[in-house]
Amino acid sequence: MICEYKGKRPVIDSSAFVAEDAVITGDVTIGKEASIWFKTVIRGDVAPVHIGDQVNVQDLSLLHQSPDQPLIIKDGVTIGHQVTLHSSIIEKNALIGMGSLILDGAEIGEEAFIGAGSLVPPGKKIPPRTLAFGRPAQVVRELTEDDFKEMNRIRKSYVEKGQYYKSTLE
Repeated sequence: MICEYKGKRPVIDSSAFVAEDAVITGDVTIGKEASIWFKTVIRGDVAPVHIGDQVNVQDLSLLHQSPDQPLIIKDGVTIGHQVTLHSSIIEKNALIGMGSLILDGAEIGEEAFIGAGSLVPPGKKIPPRTLAFGRPAQVVRELTEDDFKEMNRIRKSYVEKGQYYKSTLE
């Protein structure tokens, strides 16, 4: 379901895949070859949500914000199943593991990896190219070339899956 909120309607690139049961409302932009998966909710009814190119937002995730605090997800980001993102900035090619919560004002660095089930508290900054894990999330190590290969494999597989679903469901 895609709906307007107070004169703002989501702007979704024609190459993006949006599952039929996803809910997207208000001031939301979604970039090229992005994929928004089953039962995801993206509410742009408080502040803007910007989702870059080739971002995948996996099943059952929730994206929202606080007043005057947009949610910004840059190109190539992977957002795992059941993730909650709230008024934060996720830099290019980062990966947010399943079941994680990223709260207001948090910043996830470029190519950073947030381990499954983590809580990134308000205002916390996770450096680029690191693995952070826990509740609250703490940096546990630098990422390796093998980590980057796996993150890239996941990102590419979701672009391919999204394009496949888009071609078969339309």
